[in-house]
Amino acid sequence: MTENCFHCGQKIEDVKIEFDQKIFCCNGCKTVFEILNQNNLSNYYELNTKAGIKPESAPSHFEFLDTPQIFEKIIDYSEDGITLVTFKIPVIHCSACVWLLESLKNINKNIIYSTVNFTTKTVQIAYRHEAYKLSELANFLTDLGYKPIINLETVDKKPEKIDRTLIIKIGIAGFAFGNIMLLAFPEFLGQNGDTWLEQYNHLFRILMFVLSLPVMLYCASDYYKSAWGALKHGILNIDLPIVIGIFALFFRSCYEAYEGLSNGYFDSLCGLLFFMLLGKYFQQRTYRTLAFDRDYKSFYPIAVTRIDKGKQENVLISNLHVGDRILIRNNEIIPADSILIRGQAYIDNSFITGESRLIEKNSGEKIYAGGKQIGTALELEIIKEVNQSYLTRLWNNEAFKKEDSVLNTITNNISKYFVVVILTITVLSALYWYFVEKNTSQMYQVISAILIVACPCALALSAPFTIGNMMRVFGNKKFYVKDAVTIEKLSKISHIVFDKTGTLTVNKAAKISYIGEKLNETELKKLKSLLQNSSHPLSRSLYDFIPVATDYTNVSEYEEILGKGIKGKIDKDYLLVGSSSFVNDEKLLQQETSVHISINGVNKGYYVFQNQYRPGITQTIQSLHSYPITLLSGDNSSERQVLENIFPEGTTMEFNQSPQDKLEYIKALQLKGEKVMMLGDGLNDAGALKQANVGVAISDDVNSFTPSSDAILDGNNFTFLPVYLKLSKTAMTIVVLCFFISFCYNIIGLSFAVSGKLSPLVAAILMPVSSISVVTFTTLTTLFVGYKAFKSQ
Repeated sequence: MTENCFHCGQKIEDVKIEFDQKIFCCNGCKTVFEILNQNNLSNYYELNTKAGIKPESAPSHFEFLDTPQIFEKIIDYSEDGITLVTFKIPVIHCSACVWLLESLKNINKNIIYSTVNFTTKTVQIAYRHEAYKLSELANFLTDLGYKPIINLETVDKKPEKIDRTLIIKIGIAGFAFGNIMLLAFPEFLGQNGDTWLEQYNHLFRILMFVLSLPVMLYCASDYYKSAWGALKHGILNIDLPIVIGIFALFFRSCYEAYEGLSNGYFDSLCGLLFFMLLGKYFQQRTYRTLAFDRDYKSFYPIAVTRIDKGKQENVLISNLHVGDRILIRNNEIIPADSILIRGQAYIDNSFITGESRLIEKNSGEKIYAGGKQIGTALELEIIKEVNQSYLTRLWNNEAFKKEDSVLNTITNNISKYFVVVILTITVLSALYWYFVEKNTSQMYQVISAILIVACPCALALSAPFTIGNMMRVFGNKKFYVKDAVTIEKLSKISHIVFDKTGTLTVNKAAKISYIGEKLNETELKKLKSLLQNSSHPLSRSLYDFIPVATDYTNVSEYEEILGKGIKGKIDKDYLLVGSSSFVNDEKLLQQETSVHISINGVNKGYYVFQNQYRPGITQTIQSLHSYPITLLSGDNSSERQVLENIFPEGTTMEFNQSPQDKLEYIKALQLKGEKVMMLGDGLNDAGALKQANVGVAISDDVNSFTPSSDAILDGNNFTFLPVYLKLSKTAMTIVVLCFFISFCYNIIGLSFAVSGKLSPLVAAILMPVSSISVVTFTTLTTLFVGYKAFKSQ
């Protein structure tokens, strides 16, 4: 009796190893099982029986990875004892592999986290390099059966070569199809044909069989692998019906050719695969042309302050180049690998590593992209081009994800049951044509046509293409959405919460006046130096208002307390800037939006801001009357009357709200079943933005790249907010419409196939056409409704 290894599933040919009432083919598989069992990860085998990869028996030599020159080229990030590295692991093949590789931190205490990209067969691992070498990590993965591929290509970080396998398969299938059609020519001529051709007809059939073999064994191999891989996991995927149809045509052709009944369907089989592969190629070309999954990520901006000849200007990071000098303030994200030129750097890399620790940097040291400065402003020089796809991966870090897409689940479930229904129809049709019509030849044609034409590919593409294209529409109108799930969540919003300062108001347009003891030029310079380190809207407005030159490098002991104010020491003077309570002078409490100044414990006075609201704010807010609305402001209630004229009657307004108050308010709404959208600035409102179902950071020429937000909205396009919400609902309607079109296509195609009026060859042409037509429909429809919605605004 043949026995299989419990871990890898391979047949045990020689010596078997028994452990824990289970059988293993080698000590490597036994060791991996022990590791998983000891770390309470034995449900790895529940996800997929015999899912393991057999570890290599020969030792792997990865010591070269510890060489400094190679180490620097391979790793993505290395700082403060933590290193990020991405390994290519081709043997990743199923859900169990993904689950195990993302559970590495439970097996190895030196690993912080690991994330798998199943499509590219890569795993990114964050580990503590002071206690664990890179070579040890590579050997550890190899021992688990997941040996990383490390070669010159991966070391040099060169882009992977274009895979031309599909083109080669198309060429082979087309060659076989054309030649088999020529060889089948004698049969087409019938009994009155050429005698010589009829005499050698048996030879032609042998040649047709030989020509069909590479098509069957090589050109169709991807379909076999996909169907078999899914079956091993207990899944019926869309390639299974196609494989059954291919086998039905091939074996029936072999039988008829061997018995001398006819030439069979070798020409139809090769033509079928030729057109299916050709359709697959055009599908890929179509998707690449649309490429919403890549292009929309480059739309969102991160505005950063560039220093040019002593002058400061706000620019998009796409306009930054190696050698440019940039200014990074407190709590701003560093957009590219840089060298610290001036300033006291305390970098928080939790955005990258998941661990919140401040790392001190000195002048001349390298700072990685994605780090966040905590403290005074820095002057940096960019040493590496900005990589927006890298920043997008950070934005999509697991730590900031909220919930999965319901549409993905629905699509997967529909596709799964779709295959079951198709197989049932196929069996019933075969029985009908065999027993009722007694037409065996037609039966095989019908089986193949049904299995080929009925494909849920179009169904599966409806949601990602619709939502992806809507993300492009939003991006073109400066509403930058993190991921596709955010569009779906936007369509379900039931309550909208607004912040006031920096959200409803235009900070640069505010009218500012000073009340109190006059500040001399030295005091104004010190005040402006302190303000330059803050990215808070009021700080930026006041910084632009003070008409003196400044130097931000002489600030020490800087601290920014969210919702209250900032403080720091300049030379021997200690400055406090913020609310009246923050500077400990309650008698100066005013009923206006104000920023109070204290120097060495002496309250000097305060700046009063007469807020300038965004143009069209009243019409925008009023057009949202169908949603319950709440205003949560950190300011006092001095402008309540103005705000009551802006907001619909019955709007809840809460003032003097701390960042924590806002977060708790949103939590309370969610406990009542509300789906909350929060609009605020990315600094003070970070907690509330993260807590909300959809958090939207309003950007006004500041570094607004905040991990807490689900979207970034350019402040100049605030009036389009109702349009964004409306279009998100329209996108869901288009998805449903695409589902309907896909179902109609399959019903019509099946009706022709079941009745025997559709050949497998025509079905092979129609299958990719359906996918491309749905993609084209959803793309054009999305672009049209987007154009129409914004034009009418």
